Amino acid sequence: MQKEQNQRVDHFGVAPELFQPMLEQEELLKDSGLEDSLIELVKLRASQINGCAFCINMHWQDARELGEKEERLFLLNAWREASVYSAREAAALAWTEALTRIETSRVPDAVYAEVERHFTTREQVALSLVICAINVWNRIAIGFRMRQCDVTDSALVEVRQIGQVIANGGSILHPQRESDLPCLKRSA
Repeated sequence: MQKEQNQRVDHFGVAPELFQPMLEQEELLKDSGLEDSLIELVKLRASQINGCAFCINMHWQDARELGEKEERLFLLNAWREASVYSAREAAALAWTEALTRIETSRVPDAVYAEVERHFTTREQVALSLVICAINVWNRIAIGFRMRQCDVTDSALVEVRQIGQVIANGGSILHPQRESDLPCLKRSA
């Protein structure tokens, strides 16, 4: 059993202004026309590939909150062999794997052909941005050793609070109300 590692950097606390554009992009992508369930499957699959325990836990919980069935979540690692995903979802998962493993996949034409078949050009761009964004979040979480946590854990609650402020038109630099971001208040 691996011992628990301490988080290296409190990245939201140290440089909130650098995360503002990423958080705003997350909100734009929620309104991109892609299904919420598809977005969560993609985020979860990329996080599995990257081995990001924090993000796997978060997106598993988010998918469950959206009503995703446990069976589909458990089978996600073997999605090619499972009959529980639509052709559109399979195309998105193949695209996720190709973009996440770009150093070895080089994004085959056959994978793109399936994405092109099931997604409009605007949706292709949105899907690609979702995949790129979760890969960035995975690398931040792994690099700074964000520990896997329970959904009630303060680290996960903090991430969700920040996302909610952005969704409501606020900013992590200039929240609408001081009470919007208690998680970013740091003692001197």
